[in-house]
Amino acid sequence: MQIITQTTYTSVAAEVIPVLKRDDLSDSLAVIARRINVPETVLQRDFKADRNETLSMYGADGNRFVLLGLGKSPVSMDWLKAFRKLFFSEKNKWPQEVLVDLRGVEGNVVEPVVIGIRMGGYDLGLYKTGKQETTGLYSEQGKLTLLTDVGMLETAMPALARAEAIAQTQTAMLDIMNAPASHKSPQTLADWAIKSGKNYNYAVTVLDKPELERQGLGALLSVSQGSEKPPVLIIAEHKPTASGRNENWPVVGLVGKGVTFDTGGVSIKTSNNMHLMKSDMGGAAAVLGTVEVAAKLNLPVHLIGIVPSTENSIDGRSTKPGDVVQSYTGKTIEVIDTDAEGRVILADGLGYMVRNFRPDIVIDLATLTGSVISALGYHAAGLFTQNDELAAQLIASGDKTGERLWRLPLWDAYTEDIKSDVADLKNFSGKPIAGSISAAKFLEVFTERNEDEAGEERFHPAWAHLDIAGTAFADTEFGSQKNATGFGIRLLIDYLQHLGANQ
Repeated sequence: MQIITQTTYTSVAAEVIPVLKRDDLSDSLAVIARRINVPETVLQRDFKADRNETLSMYGADGNRFVLLGLGKSPVSMDWLKAFRKLFFSEKNKWPQEVLVDLRGVEGNVVEPVVIGIRMGGYDLGLYKTGKQETTGLYSEQGKLTLLTDVGMLETAMPALARAEAIAQTQTAMLDIMNAPASHKSPQTLADWAIKSGKNYNYAVTVLDKPELERQGLGALLSVSQGSEKPPVLIIAEHKPTASGRNENWPVVGLVGKGVTFDTGGVSIKTSNNMHLMKSDMGGAAAVLGTVEVAAKLNLPVHLIGIVPSTENSIDGRSTKPGDVVQSYTGKTIEVIDTDAEGRVILADGLGYMVRNFRPDIVIDLATLTGSVISALGYHAAGLFTQNDELAAQLIASGDKTGERLWRLPLWDAYTEDIKSDVADLKNFSGKPIAGSISAAKFLEVFTERNEDEAGEERFHPAWAHLDIAGTAFADTEFGSQKNATGFGIRLLIDYLQHLGANQ
């Protein structure tokens, strides 16, 4: 599908007209009625512009007009979801050429609209046989025209380029997240990163099992012991070209949990929803996707992404509850619960990042705890940080993109929950309360810097943890079961784009 913008109206077989439920709705509907040559009373009676409301009509020449309601005060995610839902529900019915009339709205809606339309063509049936060839708008010959005001072009064009870059990468991440363990392993993530790095000119290094053993990433290795598929540590590094480099911008490190399937290990999960544990690499998807998009857009920031990746499976070699393992930083971990494996592999990911790359800012993302879902449901991810400025910046990007965050405490009072009798700390409190907070306190330990550079600050001063367990895999129109959302990529790209202004 080709997407273009233009300021001159051209009649096509199908047009989509977004409508906001404002005080002047009656006047807006009168203008639309005259344009598509239908009685104004019909629109006034049958269309209220409520969010996701649609009204489809046909003109005398057979052209189709679809009015799409956005509600009273739509934010970015409302635009994205409304267009995604509409275009997905009509995926096989759209003609080859479709026009979306964005006149009269702000240019910042172009990005969510385009991403929504792109994602509307997503096919969750990755392994279904006998699928029909794609026709109409979502075929290679498809053409989408965005009709804009002349004054909107200045913001519309870069927004379109950004949306195309994000949508392409997000689709790839959805495919990987939705793939079952029979079609996905840690090496799958590594291979994807290597190919992406070659395509978009950023560096990728993969540490295989022998190298992990040589360098002492014992926490990651301990989780992998029950699987025949070896673990990897993926390091993806984007350095902007000379023309795009800004030396004043901080170096940013991203760490993402990459558990390609999680049985729970010896602390095995119940069978009810275990099949959904192919999704336990949502943090990895966010990190790998963000690095690729940053490289595509040549963002002027030095960005390092690290993904510790493994299966958490079970056999006679599996780590057992009560075992003590040594992490990359040297800290010892008593493994109370082998189903709290995400924080264990992130311990090595964070430690490796802080010790080897010394970034100014560190952000980790993980589908980490059911506790955060109990607290926030499926509408926001948990944010943990001691840095008020970093929290404010991430929350602002979350509010702007609709990938929202809610800050939870990281007080030292919770340190008691991770104290171990036999090791430096334990990976699980054993309590049915504050599980996401104790997990964050566990991770904080592994942001500890070398003694000679720490000064008075023991832990990294600009570290944030995002628990995305409730947002990375959710109910969508794509299928009857929970499936991947790609959460985190748009959030992080917006944060990175405004990083210079935030300093």
